Amino acid sequence: MAEIVGGFLMAHDPLAAADPGLADPEQCKNVMAAYDEIARRLKALEVDTVVTVGDDHYHMFGPNCVPRCLIGVGDVEGPLEDWLGIERRPVPNNQPLAEHIVRMGFADGIDWSVAKTLIVDHAAMIPIHFVIDPASGVRTIPVYLNACVEPFISSQRAAEIGASIRRAVQSWPGDERVAVFGTGGISHWVGSAEMGRVNEEFDQKILSFAAAGDIDSLLALSDETILEEGGNGALEIKNWICAMAALPGYRADVIAYEPIPQWICGCGFAELRAA
Repeated sequence: MAEIVGGFLMAHDPLAAADPGLADPEQCKNVMAAYDEIARRLKALEVDTVVTVGDDHYHMFGPNCVPRCLIGVGDVEGPLEDWLGIERRPVPNNQPLAEHIVRMGFADGIDWSVAKTLIVDHAAMIPIHFVIDPASGVRTIPVYLNACVEPFISSQRAAEIGASIRRAVQSWPGDERVAVFGTGGISHWVGSAEMGRVNEEFDQKILSFAAAGDIDSLLALSDETILEEGGNGALEIKNWICAMAALPGYRADVIAYEPIPQWICGCGFAELRAA
């Protein structure tokens, strides 16, 4: 049977690829080293399928349609943004497992939106680009939660989706070794007067909750509190919550944290490990 063998939390800051030189050189070096370390640990886990949990940034979806939760089950390529500095390419998908996650999700009451073709943005492509070796054969199942545009998905629903993904993988008769990426955050303000601000105190609080495996404290944070203390970009911790819910009882081993106002973000990196 398939199993989830690991999970990782990480930033998906587009400037890490688009304009890394904006950051302090030492901070940039530390971020790239964190991605390299995650790539090394992913390989050590012998993972063959990654579920990337991210969110749209009004690049993939617009005011005509804002899905609450979406999964790519067919052809995937990326990135969507031509300014990202990453050449667009096909991204291998594990279509049978993705479709099984959808079916199990429906049974669990998860109203998945389904994309049979999908061009992913930086939320998926930054982790894919920096962590997954294209020659490794690792397949990716992209998941998007609406943590960007009101009405936001609730943190509780994000956790329920993570739990549903876990049950789906565990019930799949294949022998896949799956990892879940919770991407984005931590504190950042996008498109507002506070853009460029980073709240290190808030970021360290989030990392401490993750390190303790304390998903309840993350769930207890209201959207209003997150917006006030971490900015609209910090709502992406819902993606972290989803990943943590897919690995109950696991705790985050923090790999790196860098507050980088030049990249408009507090960037955190961790591996979810069994307590």
